[in-house]
Amino acid sequence: FTPLVEGLSLDEAFLDLTGTERLLGPPLEVARVLRAAVRSETGLAVSVGLAPVKLVAKIASDLAKPDGLLCVPPDGVQAFLEPLPAGRIWGVGPVAQQRLAARGLHTIGDLARAPDALLREALGQWGADAARLARGEDEREVEPYREPKSYGEENTFESDVSDVRLLERS
Repeated sequence: FTPLVEGLSLDEAFLDLTGTERLLGPPLEVARVLRAAVRSETGLAVSVGLAPVKLVAKIASDLAKPDGLLCVPPDGVQAFLEPLPAGRIWGVGPVAQQRLAARGLHTIGDLARAPDALLREALGQWGADAARLARGEDEREVEPYREPKSYGEENTFESDVSDVRLLERS
């Protein structure tokens, strides 16, 4: 579908469809075909979030679960984000949510409209970045060739093993 694929986790990825419309068709149709192809080849359900920026695509994908498709057009990003809880923004975990809530900021819309000084007070220097994300301003591109953040290896034994020395050698 596109060479621009950024793995997010074992079962999630961002695909950049920019420039593929002439070859593959409109992005919404490509998303439908992609879901059908994965289902046909693997039998797995696929949830797709289609949006102009990564953050919004991820949230849309989460809201489309299980096995759905949610498209957020460029002119609908703010209306989509506005009512959602502030915790949907990357980096706004439970502690940040508490700090925001203590200042009357509960939704992404609240965060998007908050004065910079209030956000700095609640979230430090990261407050301005959080507000940009809340407004749907996500400049991050799909990074298909990122360096791996970690490495894992696994060994499967023929039967259960409880000998610690054998496990350490494997």
